[in-house]
Amino acid sequence: MAQFSYKARSRSGEVMQGVLESADRAGALSKLQRDGLYPVSIQPAKGKAAKSKQEKSARAAKVTKVKPIKEGGSGRFRFRRKGRKPKLQDSATWMLQLANLLRSGMPLSVALNSMVSISGKGISEEVAIELKQNVTEGKTLSEAMARHPVIFNEMSINMVRAGEESGALEQVLRRLAKHFERFAEVQSKFVSAMIYPAIVCLVGFVIILFFMTYMLPKFSEIFESFNATLPKSTLFLMGVGKLAINPVFWIVLLVVVLAAVVLTVRYKATPNGRRKIDDMKLRLPVLGKVMRLNLFGQFARTLSTLLTNGVPVLTALRITGDVVPNVIIKDSIVMAREAVTDGKSLAEPLARSGLFPRLMIDLVRIGEETGDVPGALENVAITYENDLELELRVMTNLIEPAMIIMMAVGVGGLLFSILQALFTITNNIAR
Repeated sequence: MAQFSYKARSRSGEVMQGVLESADRAGALSKLQRDGLYPVSIQPAKGKAAKSKQEKSARAAKVTKVKPIKEGGSGRFRFRRKGRKPKLQDSATWMLQLANLLRSGMPLSVALNSMVSISGKGISEEVAIELKQNVTEGKTLSEAMARHPVIFNEMSINMVRAGEESGALEQVLRRLAKHFERFAEVQSKFVSAMIYPAIVCLVGFVIILFFMTYMLPKFSEIFESFNATLPKSTLFLMGVGKLAINPVFWIVLLVVVLAAVVLTVRYKATPNGRRKIDDMKLRLPVLGKVMRLNLFGQFARTLSTLLTNGVPVLTALRITGDVVPNVIIKDSIVMAREAVTDGKSLAEPLARSGLFPRLMIDLVRIGEETGDVPGALENVAITYENDLELELRVMTNLIEPAMIIMMAVGVGGLLFSILQALFTITNNIAR
């Protein structure tokens, strides 16, 4: 029989340390769970210390409560906690670094102490220090993370809690890192697809603005000096040019744009306004399909990750509903959760919503029949992520020529108006 040194937490919150004998690590984990303990770390024992003596000393050490860092502390830290939600890639890197330290054999508290020095811009040093303090004084990692809801979302906290209860914290952290990396990859692809059209649009706007504010006034002086009757297109262009060099026009335009943004934000803040805007997003011709694929993939990926790590299905559906940003799909998930509570399968309420595609419903139904719903959802996520990549490429291929045509029409219209005026003046001189 091998000996394993363990650190666990009792139901009352006490930190328990000791050595137990078991055939393997899984057997040691089972023994701790049968004793009502929540394992924090289980490692092969390096020495043959007496088990009873260690447990006795551990039971004598009571856990003291940790005072959380107050929101009313220094302004710098308050800003970072409230306003600095980490990027997906930053969260993935942090989770992966912690998993690597645990894999090397470090106890959790020691690993978190090392994370203080390597914490980056995503998770600040202050947060890392508080996590280390909480765990050192007897809190579980999930409880310590729950004190920072801006930094660690509910999905991360629940998965870490499931990993602590199953003794597979390292594996869970790796799965979380992989999950965040996949979402970061999808996000970067979407941003990359929009960079080129945005640059083309910006260049076109700068060219037209330069022409209207610098070149057109010079042409206007030439045209007015001939006292000729100019074409309507040229007169219209000259009128727009006078507005473009008038600072009052830009002030009024800025006020109108700001007012439109404020009204849109306030309308979106209302339940009815958000529903209508989210519904409109899903119905857009090309961009709507991209958004649907992204949301369906996000739903399947999140739910699959939670179920794979032992989170109960009702809790997993609630967390997934909170993660999905679109209120239309969120409401469908809420209705599916209520139906699952009544004992029905997951595929049936998803199909009844009329929102989720047939492929997803069929794969979930097959997963329920084979007893592998997480695997089925994983396949759904992979399918829609691949479709999303293809659709982004198609959207980019459609937007690029459309932007070029718009630029050509805008610049061509300017040149046509100028040339038409030149032809008119030339004809008058010839007569």
